[in-house]
Amino acid sequence: MIAIPYLTVLTTYFSYGLLFVFGQIRDLFRNIEGWFSSNNLQGYAPICLGLEDFYIRRLYLRIQDCFGRPISSAPNAWFDVIERYSNDNNKTLTRTTKISRCLNLGSYSYLGFAASDEYCTPRVVESSKRYSPSTCSSRVDGGTTVLHNQLEKYVAKFVGKPSAIVFGMGFATNNAVLPALIGKGGLIISDSLNHNSIVNGARGSGATIRVFQHNSPSHLEEVLREQIAEGQPRTHRPWKKIIVIVEGIYSMKGDLCKLPEIITICKKYKAYAYLDEAHSIGAVGKTGRGVCELLGVEPADVDIMMGTFTKSFGSCGGYIAGSKELIQYLKYTCPAHLYATSISPPAAEQIISAIKVLLGEDGTSRGAKKLAQIRENSNFFRSELQKMGFEVLGDKDSPIMPIMLYNPAKIPAFSRECLKQNVAVVMVSFPATPLLLARARICISASHTKEDLVKALEVISQVGDLVGIKYFPAEPENQQQEEKMLKLD
Repeated sequence: MIAIPYLTVLTTYFSYGLLFVFGQIRDLFRNIEGWFSSNNLQGYAPICLGLEDFYIRRLYLRIQDCFGRPISSAPNAWFDVIERYSNDNNKTLTRTTKISRCLNLGSYSYLGFAASDEYCTPRVVESSKRYSPSTCSSRVDGGTTVLHNQLEKYVAKFVGKPSAIVFGMGFATNNAVLPALIGKGGLIISDSLNHNSIVNGARGSGATIRVFQHNSPSHLEEVLREQIAEGQPRTHRPWKKIIVIVEGIYSMKGDLCKLPEIITICKKYKAYAYLDEAHSIGAVGKTGRGVCELLGVEPADVDIMMGTFTKSFGSCGGYIAGSKELIQYLKYTCPAHLYATSISPPAAEQIISAIKVLLGEDGTSRGAKKLAQIRENSNFFRSELQKMGFEVLGDKDSPIMPIMLYNPAKIPAFSRECLKQNVAVVMVSFPATPLLLARARICISASHTKEDLVKALEVISQVGDLVGIKYFPAEPENQQQEEKMLKLD
């Protein structure tokens, strides 16, 4: 749980209350004006209803320039951000031909593979010439190439499972696989902060869904015991199947899953364990094999291992790894395999090449150096932010480090001031987070140099002082300088 200072809660509620009141007043005048103007939709039901539409029009549009900023280069440590302007109070944004070269603290390219790579890029280009940019077919028709079979073997080898299946979209992996694994009469127990793809997949499965407190094994056990005792709703028959779903690293908090304790509980109550490693595979662990390696959990103890290639591997798509029987079953039943266009051959080659670099099969030690660099960069950056007095979420070794903002006025202020000094950051607020818990989410990459990180820290510290988001006392400056120099040495 995040402990919010009492004064911060009051000012945040007051700010949202003020925005809500003025938004309602503006809507009142808007409706009055609408009564006297004719429109072609007389008698039609409005498409957009409720507070969601109100939030977009009266809150989000005021600061939409802080979101969805277009770029015009590869998402490397530095990238080109296209400048935009608005003449109607941010209702519409117009792109210009001007670009700003910014330090990239928002992309998921944890290992730097999203940019041009000396080993991966030539092979991707060659695969595009040989296989074309798309298969234009599903896997079961004409969409399976040699690269797809090779990729599945490499993924299974990398994560330590007997077999694997790959899909063309990471979001669709959870969304389509869960309904194929479980249905009516089954029980899904999901972490309260699981990704929207898991939420949608669970809802689409028709299974009963229960939620346990975020990263709380004790509450998970409590929910499991209660549900096993009660059985299915109304009939109280035993559950046909129980699946516990967790993530390796939670993207909105940056903390690691308490996997060893959760696996112990799953074994105790004969529940299947489903692990989503979208943000952890390739990013943590000595050899990049995710939270299982980092936390000392045997891959055999995790029944279903899911991950995506959109982060550490610099490509697209997702995978499911498990027993041969499980993967064979998904190949016969999963709609994402049967009907969706398969992952493009160049994207598949990019993943294969990235895995080869991590395994050292490219003939160099670049993979090991990248993994050591992301770990060092992440721990250095997090510790420095904490010393400055910021409230930083997440665990050691995690490349995701949210900085808490809370107040809605601080969201655009922090984002715009950082951009003025050529540092690009990602802002996250409601509805992606609870109303009070707005934050700036920093993502660190192995492609960042120490100079990049020091510049980012200087800018964030200056903006933090200006905006007023240093909620804790900072360490003495001389002590910070000494420790920073030691780490740089």
